[in-house]
Amino acid sequence: MSLSEDAATLAAVPLFQGVDPARLKLIAFTAERQTVPAGTVLVRQGEPGDAVFVVLSGEASVHVDTADGGAIPVGTVPAGTLFGEVALLADVARTATVKTETEMVVLRLGADLFFDLVQEFPSVGIAVMRELARRLDRSTTLLRDRG
Repeated sequence: MSLSEDAATLAAVPLFQGVDPARLKLIAFTAERQTVPAGTVLVRQGEPGDAVFVVLSGEASVHVDTADGGAIPVGTVPAGTLFGEVALLADVARTATVKTETEMVVLRLGADLFFDLVQEFPSVGIAVMRELARRLDRSTTLLRDRG
């Protein structure tokens, strides 16, 4: 994919709506584009977080380790979404493991780029907060239903 195609893909991600096309090209240029085979662990629970990922294509599953050594599935990460922001925003270790279910193409945005983006475009920060709130609601529902 070209830089323009990556920028166009970013423009379709709800998180980046309102970001001007020139800035999207800069983000696509600055971010690291990765093609990741199916079955690959992209982030592992407990490891430090140094970046967020925007999924351009493919899908991943999200699992959280349990006290008894198992893992429970808590969701999926489809194309057009961002993940990995919790570790950066809360300055904590990764809170879940994300493993590719299909081949994925992602843009890896380092912490500095992510924070610059949130500061420059408050709408991006608001979109991240809304997504975090939705995930918290889903997690709460999942825990309530399992209990």
